[in-house]
Amino acid sequence: MSGREPPGDARPAPDALKGIGFMVLACVFFGAMHVGVRHVTQSIHPFEAAFFRNLFGLLVLTPIFITHGWRPLRTRRFGLHCARAALNVVAMLLFFYALSITPVVLVTALAFTAPLFTSVLAILLLGERIRARRITAIVIGFAGTLLIIRPGIQPVELGPALVLISAAVWGYVVVLIKSLSRTDSAVTITAYMVLLMTPMTLVCALFVWTWPNGEELAVLAGIGIAGTLAQMCMTQSLRLADTMVVLPFDFTKLVWGAFFAWLLFGELMDTWTLVGALVIFSGGLYVAYRERQLAQRGRDPRITETGR
Repeated sequence: MSGREPPGDARPAPDALKGIGFMVLACVFFGAMHVGVRHVTQSIHPFEAAFFRNLFGLLVLTPIFITHGWRPLRTRRFGLHCARAALNVVAMLLFFYALSITPVVLVTALAFTAPLFTSVLAILLLGERIRARRITAIVIGFAGTLLIIRPGIQPVELGPALVLISAAVWGYVVVLIKSLSRTDSAVTITAYMVLLMTPMTLVCALFVWTWPNGEELAVLAGIGIAGTLAQMCMTQSLRLADTMVVLPFDFTKLVWGAFFAWLLFGELMDTWTLVGALVIFSGGLYVAYRERQLAQRGRDPRITETGR
């Protein structure tokens, strides 16, 4: 999901509080979705879970097409929309597979690296300026991943590696979204996302297809609905309040994920994961803060993109 930094330095307190509330609610839905994926992928392949996540998400977003008709599909950059959707599918498949074999809190903590990858790729691909403080924040953020994974001290497992690859791919997706946002509306970008990702994930799912039973189908529907509601709540949060007001509360995604994972699976978050997540999130938060400052000066307009 995406939201453009709203103009102005001050906002009424009620809007700020509502924005914070929507951000926390988005994190609740994200936490529920991650736990749902972790649960259902013990019997359903992650690729199939990704398809149903997009399918039910598409059903939730059908009011966009009912309201706007075919207008959201007007674009001169269909090829770039296809590339964005294909890369988004790769990121989602890797992320879901990681959730199927890795504790929820570990996946959530490492996923906070996505904004760091986005910043690095925006510098390399879009030629955005970088200064010493942003470099320091990015390096510190990535150092947090070493605290969590601790290579050389313990074996680097497949799950964490997949999360980091997924975060890197997602970072590139965000760069494409930034490019698309220069010519296409958020509605157009969202419409093509759901329309293209659903058949793409279906093709992947067909190779590992098993028919879900009633309980599994209910969980899959919940995953799709929760994921879509999470994105809608985050969009509303960014619309109501300044990004830097609500962004710190994105960290509650880890809190809710840890709570749901403990409640359903008995998974516990260790100290290294918590400390590493704080370091990663702090680095990403400072990068966002610097980008906001540059945007306000009119030198470096950007989009804040979070969520999956």
